[in-house]
Amino acid sequence: MKEILEFLNLIVENNNRPWFQQHKDLYINAQNKFNAIAEQILIGVQKFDPLTRGLTLKDCTYRFYRDTRFSPDKSPYKRHFGLFICPNGKKSGLAGYYFHIEGEGAEYLGHHGLYPGMYMCEPFITKSVREDISTNGADFEKALKKAKNFNMDFSSKLKKVPKDYPADHPYAEYLKLKDFCLYQAITNEQILSKNLVEWVVEEFRSCYDFNSFLNRSALFAMENK
Repeated sequence: MKEILEFLNLIVENNNRPWFQQHKDLYINAQNKFNAIAEQILIGVQKFDPLTRGLTLKDCTYRFYRDTRFSPDKSPYKRHFGLFICPNGKKSGLAGYYFHIEGEGAEYLGHHGLYPGMYMCEPFITKSVREDISTNGADFEKALKKAKNFNMDFSSKLKKVPKDYPADHPYAEYLKLKDFCLYQAITNEQILSKNLVEWVVEEFRSCYDFNSFLNRSALFAMENK
């Protein structure tokens, strides 16, 4: 992991093609080491979440080269590595388990971390999840409590409860959510731990009920769209 962190720190400071071409061996080494760790995490998650079985590493990882066509940031390379283990692959729109490492000063998410849940939801999926929370809020909270080392991300939520629900609904704060995500920051010391893979898998295991709740709602919405 040390080589991965060192490379990501370097690419933050040297995000240009000439430098990258001269040091491509550092990238290849870092990418290979990340993929080896990601593969182990994937295998671990597949043991407890049956919806993720059959996925390959390619289904769960991303290109390091950035698409800059529509971005004001023309840096050609990412400053992070990510693994998103999600049923039917990373683009399915379902809830999954995201493992993230970024270079110092990358300011992509602000730190290394674990991010289970559902991101940038389609409106019809958001509506389905809200319906489920509205009627089964106790189950949703129970799942949240199992993920005891995680916090709910309330950074992108509506200011008011959606009009379909009463303002004093007992689960009003969850109904305001547009994305349904948990997060746990990770330190460099944790990243460098020899038990990293086992620890990450166990932390993700605690989020299984949370993701299962979301995917039940999402799959119902997709089947009845």
